[in-house]
Parts: sequence; C-alpha cells; structure tokens
Amino acid sequence: MSQTILKIEGMTCNHCKMRAEKALQAVSGVESVKVDLTAKEAVVTGDVERATLVKAIVEAGYSVVD
Repeated sequence: MSQTILKIEGMTCNHCKMRAEKALQAVSGVESVKVDLTAKEAVVTGDVERATLVKAIVEAGYSVVD
C-alpha cells in the first residue's frame, strides 16, 4: 500500500476540506484520506495512481500543485 501527498489549491474552509476528502474517498482503491486545511494538502493511502487522485480533486473544483 502506498501513500500519496497532494498539495491542493483553492481550499479555504472546512466545507472545502470535507468536499476534498469525500472526492478522494470515492476513488476506488483508496484506504484512507487525511486532508489538512492549514497545510493545504491531502495524504492518501491506498493503491491508486496519482493521476486518478488529481482528477478527483480537479473534478471537485480544486487544483493540485507540485
């Protein structure tokens, strides 16, 4: 099982945090998600390609930066 860290732009409140968590948790293969609003990042555990996680975040209305 791998861990992926995504830097997310556009999150400003707890509603944004919950929306990002929900989008990532809906991805098949994701075991756990922890979104940190202050750090503007998500730590995702599971066997999922990074591109799939980025797509879920973009579809939720946010952007991912490297």
